[in-house]
Amino acid sequence: MEVLPLRKDVAIEETWNLQDLLENDADFEPALAQFVEDAVKFENTYKGTITDAQKVIDVLTAYEALQVGIVPIGTYASLNIQADRTDEVAQMRAAKFGTAVGKISSSIAFVQSELLALDEAILEEAAASSTLYNRYITELLKQKPHQLHPEVEKTLAALSSTFEAPYEIYNTTKLVDMHFGEFEANGKKHPLSYVLFENDWELETDTTIRHAAFNAFSNKLRDYQHTTAKVYNTHIQQEKTISDLRGFDSVIDYLLFDQEVDRSLYNRQIDLITKELAPHMRRYAKLVQKAHGLEEMTFADLKIALDPSYDPKLTMAEAKDYVEKSLAVMGKDYAQMIERAFNERWIDYAPNKGKSTGAFCSSPYGSHPYILMSWNERMNEVFTLTHELGHAGHFVNAHGHQSYLNSRPSLYFIEAPSTMNEMLLANYLLTHNDDKRFKRWVISNIVSKTYYHNFVTHLLEAAYQRKVYELVDAGDSVNATVLNQLKRSVLEEFWGDTVNISEGAELTWMRQPHYYMGLYPYTYSAGLTISTQVSQRILKEGSTAVDEWLTVLQAGGTKSPVELAQMAGVDVTTDQPLRDTIAYIGHLIDELERLTEEIDA
Repeated sequence: MEVLPLRKDVAIEETWNLQDLLENDADFEPALAQFVEDAVKFENTYKGTITDAQKVIDVLTAYEALQVGIVPIGTYASLNIQADRTDEVAQMRAAKFGTAVGKISSSIAFVQSELLALDEAILEEAAASSTLYNRYITELLKQKPHQLHPEVEKTLAALSSTFEAPYEIYNTTKLVDMHFGEFEANGKKHPLSYVLFENDWELETDTTIRHAAFNAFSNKLRDYQHTTAKVYNTHIQQEKTISDLRGFDSVIDYLLFDQEVDRSLYNRQIDLITKELAPHMRRYAKLVQKAHGLEEMTFADLKIALDPSYDPKLTMAEAKDYVEKSLAVMGKDYAQMIERAFNERWIDYAPNKGKSTGAFCSSPYGSHPYILMSWNERMNEVFTLTHELGHAGHFVNAHGHQSYLNSRPSLYFIEAPSTMNEMLLANYLLTHNDDKRFKRWVISNIVSKTYYHNFVTHLLEAAYQRKVYELVDAGDSVNATVLNQLKRSVLEEFWGDTVNISEGAELTWMRQPHYYMGLYPYTYSAGLTISTQVSQRILKEGSTAVDEWLTVLQAGGTKSPVELAQMAGVDVTTDQPLRDTIAYIGHLIDELERLTEEIDA
């Protein structure tokens, strides 16, 4: 395995085209300076003028235009650094943008304060007279009990880049300062990095190499555990402080408030899955253990393929073919969007040094989406690719039908369109090839990628995160020792005595940036619960279910997550969709056991 190339040595066609945001680097500073000026002008024009319903509409129209204007500049700064965190020019550009955002946020903070200081009758009149801003104003009114004095709001807005600092420090430590060097196995030296570990060594079928990589990776994480814990504690204490200032009883309630979700939906995902999915996943772990002839199943073995001798390598062209064929069911417009994503370089897929780990889709309003991933020529990355294209398809639809302020749905719903595409890929693969080994390969990818990632990895992060916030609510702080104990306890509870939680497994809390994004981890299983149910409907009903789903995507943020799910025919206020999804996972594992018996026989 080769050492990762530097960003400058990567083929340009394997990177994204950021010129669709800004023509070149030189345009960044003038555009940013102009924008700061526009924000100050906006404040001078509108501050103190919002007195009646028409003025509410006027200020919101200008406010929205201002917000749309900053999108390409901020996205340009962000995507450049995500592609290569070692790029010092990109580091300074992102820092400059962070400072400017503090000034801009401070200038425009008066909007919310002045709107909420108005008589509610004026806001209700404005909401009634404007279909465009009705939803925004209605949601704003819900924040009234938690709104602080205008000067406090202005100060908090000015400190926005400081509040972002823990996340930035975390990423810098992880992707710039941590050098993993090489590890030795079977008398040979092998290169190691975050991307190489998560994309290759974690999936390596040679147990000696895989375990050596896991140990070397964990040892390097351990060197940074105290700093990372300190940074994370700073982040969660900030959240707790703001939660207290805004009058919430719990930091969990504060973080769920913007998601328009109550505790029952949050707790159900964590509790039901921990309890009812665990037996199925333990069966899957035993299947993998048997297939590989392992004496014991350890945490370092959980990501390996069920049938390592049948793991065909795929080119990006073959991945594109699978994606296009499996998503053809979504109709002509969706297919054109997929075509554009490949032809217009929306996707940055070359692995390179300093690149952010994992994958994401950034969807700037007024432009097209951008996808970051590191292609590893395996089927699991085809699932990643179609997942991110699901986010892209969501926002192309939402942005095409909604204004900026109405375009983003609740975080609770955000992973439904992405996991939906994984389910459509699975549906396609399972119905287009009857070969038993191929079928087993596909089902094991669905279990080990789609469901493992969203219903196990992220769900166990959520269970751990809930324990952390319960400590913070009780007035405690956390350090590396506490975080290691919490993570280990969650892993041991889920896997029982089926999996040995190897030394180093407790450090996996250090690997996930989601902890700096509020209560994000649990939403993956929430989204996949919805998409599992809708994908089954698409299999049975075809275009009727597809059309309803497209309408849901086009609704953007104009409905609550519960309403969006209802539009797609799923009632997430009950246990049923989640129980059905867990049963479906159990059925897939039954299939794997059956196919394995037949193939072995």
